[in-house]
Parts: sequence; structure tokens; C-alpha cells
Amino acid sequence: EDLLLSSLVSCHMMSYLYVCAQKGIEVLEYSDNAEATLEVFDDGSGRFVAVRLKPKVKISNSDKIELAVELHTKANQLCFIANSCNFPVLHEVSCEGN
Repeated sequence: EDLLLSSLVSCHMMSYLYVCAQKGIEVLEYSDNAEATLEVFDDGSGRFVAVRLKPKVKISNSDKIELAVELHTKANQLCFIANSCNFPVLHEVSCEGN
């Protein structure tokens, strides 16, 4: 479970940094405290029901905060791992300028 969650966090971050670079947004800090919701069945098996990424980003230009937040949607569309999941990968974004 931890490795799948870590993979989603890493893939989203790399996709996000890529789209930020394309738009001229300098990311100074990036962290994520993601959470997963699991469903466990009586036989001991289970599955992921949803993942909630919680990226916290600091950018160099406060004037681009709105765009920086919007780019998480594009990053999610580019993320190979999120695109391979059969559960929703949601985002609770926090962004501040320097």
C-alpha cells in the first residue's frame, strides 16, 4: 500500500514540475502528505477505493498562484500511474507565493 501511494505521489510531482516548467512557474518547495482509503473484505483481501494527494507547493511568483493550482489537473492527466488506477486520485492543493 505504501509503495503504491508513494508511486502516485512521485508521478504526480514529476508531472506537476514538468507542466510548471512549461508555464514558467518556478517551484521552490513541494511536499505531499497523501492518504489512501482502503476497503477490506471479510476474507482479508482488500482494495484501494480512493487516493487523496495533498500537494503543498511554494512558488516564486505570487501572481501565478491560481495557474499553479490549476496545473495540478493537467499533471494528473499526464501521470501514468494515476491513469492506470481503477480508483479516483483526488487532490487537495495548497499553494503559496514567495
